[in-house]
Amino acid sequence: MASESPLLRMARETPTEWWNDSCDPAELASAVERGATGATSNPTIVLEVMKKNRGTWWPRTRAIADANPSWSEVEIAWAVVDEMATHGAAVLKPVFDASGGRRGRQTVQTNPTLYRDAARMVEQAVRFHGLAPNIQVKFPGTAAGMAAVEEGTFRGVSTMLTVSFTVAQAVAAAEAAERGLARRAAAGLPTDGIAPIAVLMIGRLDDWMKVLVDRDGLAVDPAAPNWAGIAVFKRTYEIFGERRFHSRLLAAATRHPLHWTELVGADAMMTLTASWQARFDASGIVPAPRIGVPVAPAIVHELSTRIPDFVRAYEPDGLSVDEFESFGATARTLRSFIASYHDLLATVRDITLPDPDKKAG
Repeated sequence: MASESPLLRMARETPTEWWNDSCDPAELASAVERGATGATSNPTIVLEVMKKNRGTWWPRTRAIADANPSWSEVEIAWAVVDEMATHGAAVLKPVFDASGGRRGRQTVQTNPTLYRDAARMVEQAVRFHGLAPNIQVKFPGTAAGMAAVEEGTFRGVSTMLTVSFTVAQAVAAAEAAERGLARRAAAGLPTDGIAPIAVLMIGRLDDWMKVLVDRDGLAVDPAAPNWAGIAVFKRTYEIFGERRFHSRLLAAATRHPLHWTELVGADAMMTLTASWQARFDASGIVPAPRIGVPVAPAIVHELSTRIPDFVRAYEPDGLSVDEFESFGATARTLRSFIASYHDLLATVRDITLPDPDKKAG
């Protein structure tokens, strides 16, 4: 029952929110019943929703193509993204309205192939912003992404940094949003309702630590890499509080229960897939505030002395803005999102121009 959900209890009893890591409307409606206050989207998620709900999205994609005979696969694909985002935003609109706009947002990710082009990302973001009042637009944690966060915020977009793993990236995004808000205020434009968010993909940082351990033959306590993302999140959370940024943090890419339990109590968000939601709700764990409990110094020391890239992720000055794009976790995640985007285009092609060598069905 929803009333027995540990996630619902966390949402009711602590400042910590959780989001559904999908824009699937049915899945999202169930999550909202158990306390979810937002939903995510990216090319991988859109493709998963299309495959999971083939009976809905195959005919709908075909209808979009038939109604727009001159459109390319790219234009058709983004029309599908727009519709999914609009559906998700509608499910979350009551949460948005009840919270005065603080909660209840549906994210849409800018084209991942544009990670070097701030102007084109902002152009796309402004269009997304017009889809619904509770849209949050994702930008990647690259140098161009930081410029896009500032300009998008100035244009009135609620921005979200994604493809982000380090203290330096999250702080740079928060500072970019502050500059955008300041420019907007100086221009006499309203800033109410603009709610910037910085994501830390904590599980993907853990993944990168483990890749380095194997790739470089490092001798590391096998438990230590599972704490890397948590340590970065907790340090970033402290900095955000000290500097009183308007941006809030969101933890993403859950890999194990500590990615939930160690962040409870934060005035922040976490995004969870349906499978992790089910596991946590069946766990019997009573969520207790632990955001203020530091990661064991021995673990931080182990990571800092054994894995140089942890230092780059953990120290506020560990990376320059120009180094964001080449940081291992950033590059491998961008490559993954770009691959998913091309897979999405290929799926649109299979719908609009079926392969004649294959049987229909």
